[in-house]
Amino acid sequence: MSVEGKSIVKTIILVGLALVIVYVLYTNLLDIKSSGTAVATGDQAPDFQLTTLEGETVKLSDYRGQGVFLNFWATYCPPCKKEMPFMQSQYEVFKEKGVTILAIDVGEPKPVVESFVSEYGLTFPILLDPHHEAVDSYGVVAIPVSFLIDGNGKVVERITSSLTESQIAEYMEQILPETEKESGKKGGHEK
Repeated sequence: MSVEGKSIVKTIILVGLALVIVYVLYTNLLDIKSSGTAVATGDQAPDFQLTTLEGETVKLSDYRGQGVFLNFWATYCPPCKKEMPFMQSQYEVFKEKGVTILAIDVGEPKPVVESFVSEYGLTFPILLDPHHEAVDSYGVVAIPVSFLIDGNGKVVERITSSLTESQIAEYMEQILPETEKESGKKGGHEK
């Protein structure tokens, strides 16, 4: 076979492989959407049981009655790194108002996560998901992704981009428990 013929065969093989890869990715995304595993606005947030860096077992249902800013992240993700200080700052503002942050690391080793948390001075609960149980139940395919969950356990919003501090503050306002919203109105601090 000539050199030109070999080049044509190689090109056909590469194009065929590319088509197979595109097909597999496409069908996997369809499977996620059709199987109902991608959690969306209005859905009941799937409960999970994960462990904190301190070894405590935490379930989402432990926070019923509170707003939960649920964030999926990793230390290797530049947008995640950028938003973590903003999340910490707003956690300090909202933790006494009935809104918490639960940040789920997507499967990294505990020492890597501990080093990151120490470096950034994070005090909100960091949960480890070594077997991707929560990642799978929420249909997370890219990070960062955050879910706003109200006190009844309903997903108010799914956010699939990195956030600024002002956006995080606005989102946390949306999931304030009703009692906090009412006391803000009575005190003349309606927002």
